Amino acid sequence: MTNLDYEIEQDPRQEAPEPVSERAEFDRIRPLPRISVHAFVESDGLAKTMERCAQDRRMAKVNLRINSGGVSAATNMFAGSPTPNLLILETRADARTLIGELGDLAEVCDPDTRVVVVGHVNDVALYRDLVRNGVSEYIVAPVSMADLIGVISAIFVDPEAAPLGRSIAFVGAKGGVGSSTIAHNCAWSISSLFSSEVILADLDLAFGTANLNFDNDPTQGIAEAVYSPDRLDEVFLDRLLAKCSEHLSMLAAPSMLDRTYDFSGDVFLPILDIIQRNAPVSVLDVPHVWTEWSRKVLCAADEIVVTATPDLANLRNTKNLFDTLRKLRPNDRQPLLILNQVGMAKRPEIAPDVFCDPLDIEPLAIIPFDAALFGEAANSGLMIGESAARSPVAEAMSQIAHVVTGRAEARKRKKAGLSSLMGLLGRK
Repeated sequence: MTNLDYEIEQDPRQEAPEPVSERAEFDRIRPLPRISVHAFVESDGLAKTMERCAQDRRMAKVNLRINSGGVSAATNMFAGSPTPNLLILETRADARTLIGELGDLAEVCDPDTRVVVVGHVNDVALYRDLVRNGVSEYIVAPVSMADLIGVISAIFVDPEAAPLGRSIAFVGAKGGVGSSTIAHNCAWSISSLFSSEVILADLDLAFGTANLNFDNDPTQGIAEAVYSPDRLDEVFLDRLLAKCSEHLSMLAAPSMLDRTYDFSGDVFLPILDIIQRNAPVSVLDVPHVWTEWSRKVLCAADEIVVTATPDLANLRNTKNLFDTLRKLRPNDRQPLLILNQVGMAKRPEIAPDVFCDPLDIEPLAIIPFDAALFGEAANSGLMIGESAARSPVAEAMSQIAHVVTGRAEARKRKKAGLSSLMGLLGRK
């Protein structure tokens, strides 16, 4: 079968008005967040319905691609590439064949990808089998626009459901360790490697550098969201976001000192909540401060990445952060550690294994000191993956992106005795 394999552009033209009953159903559906959807269709009817769905305003933020073929076509396509947030699969196969095909698809499917099956058999037993096997929904053809958009909305917009997105907070153990640079590069890597929609929020309102690193100077950003909480909704958020690349948007900091930025404890939480409901991944660039609001942001994040350089002050601060966050988040995974600027000439350093010993962890990544590489990228407004795609640092950013999005596991710490540095920390 010929692969259609095209992306849908928003088209203001409508083929025909929807029936009154269907319009009433649409009135109850909220706009969908920034998600990627691949549909694999076997009939012209579903293909046309998907095309019309793409033209609906509720799908304006959705990156939709329509492909010809069924479950096996999806398995072949994603054997060598990441899967989107949602797969819509049309099939005419019988129950046994379908379950087998879905088993093959599961082997190449990312764990957080949702699946909707459009079948041609009204079979309650099949529906139950599919749900037991992890399928989010089974609907029987023919399906309408309201059916399809309603199903997607029920999966991703249900107000009772947990937020859609995964939030990843990056924070430095000390100022100047490169946490912001790593956060920005990681956000770009996630968006480009996985074609996943990412929102980067620069929470350092006074001295944020995201706009510089992306060579983008928007007139509005996160300050407007902070100081206008009553206006905060999907439409207002969309107006504040600056586009950095095809799948990456940014809430930039103003980087101006015309006012002070003294915040209450909960000021960023409504912003983070609406970001998570509008993008599968949100990267939070948290400045090196310890305030009520920064503590609450770190507590609310799904994943925390601490960046440190290999010296004693960084070790002390990192251990304090790890110990405090373990107490504040007893049921969450412990923070991840990145050792940055390792191997700086003439600087006395603590060896990575000695640094990690009192923390009882393995570093997520060890990034070498390379002033020329990072300086050239920063001055050009480019990410490392753009300016030096084949460099070891670019590969490290890719590995970080895989781990923080749950596509790979961090290395587990081998059992070892505590370092004598524990004594040094106790005396400081």
